[in-house]
Amino acid sequence: MGRSHETSGKKEIAKKKNEKRKAKAEKKELRQSNTSKGKDLEDMMAYVDENGNLSAHPPDPRRRKEIKLEDISLEASGNSEKESPEKQGVVTFFDAAKGFGFIKAADSGDSYFVHNSDLSTPVREHDKVTFEIARGQKGMKAILVRKQG
Repeated sequence: MGRSHETSGKKEIAKKKNEKRKAKAEKKELRQSNTSKGKDLEDMMAYVDENGNLSAHPPDPRRRKEIKLEDISLEASGNSEKESPEKQGVVTFFDAAKGFGFIKAADSGDSYFVHNSDLSTPVREHDKVTFEIARGQKGMKAILVRKQG
């Protein structure tokens, strides 16, 4: 009798291939059994109840709540008080030759970039100014800058 040409390494590789093949076939069968093809539209519907939760059943119209338009608030924060967009600060650095500088806000201590084109009046370092902030290309910047007094 001759020896088998199949080594133990080859047997293990073949065994792993068979296991992968079986696992793949099981996954395929599971996917086919869970498919939604051929289901009725009513079976695929989802409803939102009065609390905003998903439900398989339509909501009860007797539990419906009426909401007045005046009660709806479109503000981002809960504060109904209007905060003034105008801030006060001090020019910490300004290069007139290059046309830019920085303003430090008095209330928060944040530093904002300011460009010459956003100045209402010319400013120098250590001037007290009022300004508004807006989003620039690289972050928040000061706009509508006016010297105080």
